[in-house]
Amino acid sequence: MGGRVPRAARTAPAVLGVALGVSLALPAAPAAAHNSLTASDPKDGARIAVAPEKIELRFLAKPDRDTTKITVAGPDNVPALGGSPTYSGNRVSVPFAPGAAGLYIVGYQLASGDGHPVRGEVRFTLTTGTPAQPPSSGPAGPAATPTAAPSSPAAAPTTPSAAIPLPARDGDGVARWLWAAGGVVVLAALAAVLLLRRRARRA
Repeated sequence: MGGRVPRAARTAPAVLGVALGVSLALPAAPAAAHNSLTASDPKDGARIAVAPEKIELRFLAKPDRDTTKITVAGPDNVPALGGSPTYSGNRVSVPFAPGAAGLYIVGYQLASGDGHPVRGEVRFTLTTGTPAQPPSSGPAGPAATPTAAPSSPAAAPTTPSAAIPLPARDGDGVARWLWAAGGVVVLAALAAVLLLRRRARRA
């Protein structure tokens, strides 16, 4: 009986150590499943003069395509995402469509294996950008032609009307012919009277 007590006393610390190790390892499993961003290209806070063709994000664990969302916005919140993301292991790449020089913000959102959502941003500055496009001119409409204001009768310049010859009236010609014929008749009558008087005197 006396030999059994020391043997139990010697094995107790070993059992306690194993139990303590298991208890410490249990909370660590969910933490390892929590995903996070480990690196990016361009780096967060970088200043670059040459725009890359794509932006790459690297995560601690492989991101799920169905739950991962990547956005890229430039100055004045203009979208700069040039296409759909591609996945390779724990890396996500998105085509970059740069615009004006300024601050660009890459936003990411994905779900971890433990169910917790992961959100964050990567910011970098592009020191040189593409020139702003001039506003496109719309289709040229018909040229506006000035229309003359209608002139009032009082304001219209008066021009002398051309003299229009009046047609000769037929009555005037007939009257003249009648007067001439009448004169001829009267003269013929006088001549006949004189001739008769002369003949009467000779007889």
